[in-house]
Amino acid sequence: MNDTMTNNKETRGFQSEVKQLLHLMIHSLYSNKEIFLRELISNASDAADKLRFKALSQSDLYQSDAELSVKLSFNTETNTLTISDNGIGMSRDDVIEHLGTIAKSGTADFFSKLSEDQSKDSQLIGQFGVGFYSAFIVADAVTVRTRAAGLPADEAVQWHSAGEGDYTVETITKESRGTEIILHMREDGKEFLSEYRLRDVIGKYSDHIGIPVSIWTEKDVETGEENEDGTKVTKKEGGWEQINKAQALWTRSKSDVTDEEYVEFYKHVSHDFVDPLTWSHNKVEGKNDYTSLLYIPAKAPWDMMNRDHQAGLKLYVQRVFIMDDAEQFMPSYLRFVKGLIDSNDLPLNVSREILQDNKITQSLRNACTKRVLSMLEKTASRDEEKYQAFWKEFGLVLKEGPAEDFSNKEKIAGLMRFASTHVDSAEQAVALASYIERMKEGQDKIYYLTADSYAAAKNSPHLEQFKSKGLEVILMVDRIDEWLMNYLTEFDGKQFQSITKAGLDLSKFEDEAEKEQQKETEEEFKSVVERTKAYLGDRVKEVRTTFKLANTPSVVVTDDYEMGTQMAKLLAAAGQEVPEVKYIFELNPNHDLVKRMADEADEDAFGRWVEVLLGQAMLSERGAMEDPSHFVGAINALLTK
Repeated sequence: MNDTMTNNKETRGFQSEVKQLLHLMIHSLYSNKEIFLRELISNASDAADKLRFKALSQSDLYQSDAELSVKLSFNTETNTLTISDNGIGMSRDDVIEHLGTIAKSGTADFFSKLSEDQSKDSQLIGQFGVGFYSAFIVADAVTVRTRAAGLPADEAVQWHSAGEGDYTVETITKESRGTEIILHMREDGKEFLSEYRLRDVIGKYSDHIGIPVSIWTEKDVETGEENEDGTKVTKKEGGWEQINKAQALWTRSKSDVTDEEYVEFYKHVSHDFVDPLTWSHNKVEGKNDYTSLLYIPAKAPWDMMNRDHQAGLKLYVQRVFIMDDAEQFMPSYLRFVKGLIDSNDLPLNVSREILQDNKITQSLRNACTKRVLSMLEKTASRDEEKYQAFWKEFGLVLKEGPAEDFSNKEKIAGLMRFASTHVDSAEQAVALASYIERMKEGQDKIYYLTADSYAAAKNSPHLEQFKSKGLEVILMVDRIDEWLMNYLTEFDGKQFQSITKAGLDLSKFEDEAEKEQQKETEEEFKSVVERTKAYLGDRVKEVRTTFKLANTPSVVVTDDYEMGTQMAKLLAAAGQEVPEVKYIFELNPNHDLVKRMADEADEDAFGRWVEVLLGQAMLSERGAMEDPSHFVGAINALLTK
């Protein structure tokens, strides 16, 4: 970036992502132009909140007799709309940081997801949060005049841009603290240069803002004099008229707040364009005195899986704003929850460090967690389709819960959804409670299979005996699932059992005649097992007979307490050192290929059959093998013979 400066006027280039966002502001969000006003008034309200908080430690910054407010005025001659506040304001460095860059990591990844599909783009932008840049939806140029609280009048700053490649910053004199945004309206933005239009939009989006939002109005007032024709003489008189209620929404009674107001307040706190899935407004008095207003979004934020994702609730203490993104009040696996908490018990000078080890914080965190889980349970019980929409967006994050929140592990497990052999669909729609309802008589375990994909799970040879016995198996195909099952060991008193482990025992579902036949076959096949083990040596942990297969000649399994295949893949993908997994090689004595191998007298040919059957089993289990050329060589030798 090449910067130029004349005296104190500086021309700077936008961060590249800002250029893309500005372009999309104008083209993708055109159909919802009025949201620019919501965003700018919301920013002004935040500036007032931040001034109140900063004044707790620097009382000279804000005098109580100077009422904090947002004011709007327009001029049809100059085609300008001005939005001003007397909040915290910005210094020169603040202006460059906040108005010239998008200070979020992963923005390049965000923009790589954007396409020519404008409806899709506007959804993504809504998840990203547009804030100040939404001004360019209606304006072809924007001027910002601002002075940070505590700075002298001659250290104010003016920022100006036509929303293209660069912007200018210069030092000016401004008598009062706060920020003034002047929008130079484009032709199709002139509809907002109207008192009626501004009243309509403010009433729609900003009624809940906790400080007055006023517009400049002019009325004809009689002077008491008369014209020569006897008509009354009037003159124009102007003044500021408050439009909104200026009462923080969460302080009002639930019965006085409409659903529309709750929805608009969500968009205020989250900067999301999409209506929330559900919400809970709760006032608690007793051991802890607090109010919470919690929202579950309908759409996941684009950077939710990014470790730098800003999560947490807005924190107020006695209705004074303290901080954004107070992550201490919500566990990480619920980081998608938006909203606020207003405590009467925490000190006004609370910091993130104090919150970390505060008993009140822990109590509020537990209460908010239970509240969110309860909201999700109600949604699932009342509207399964709506809950399915939630699960598709946030299921992966919720699966982090059992490892993080032991006390609520059962509740979290009850909220999970999986694919299963009960339904021929990859959709994760099966609840553990419904699985238990369908369990066969005598079944005391929840059977599950982890795999790389639904297709791999659905066609796994491990399922063959379960299909023949009519036993349902849960199919887990998300990368996190193997890790999850280290912490989720039981549900509703029923233990989980991986069907790829050596300890699997389905003998209770077999009759005595079947067991006797298996015992005889196993005895007859003993020499083949020993011969196979002698050939493979320490390449496998054990060789044994299995009767759980129908159409497959062989499989490999692991001991109950040994690392499974999927966990080994997970660690390897994370770049960690993975201990060698020693498999147990199981042969199906009733399969024609195994019988062909058992009848082979030539030891070299027998070894080739072992290689082929072991290679097939490893390919089915791991999706790969350590030495493919050895496997191919064995097949070629057998084919040639």
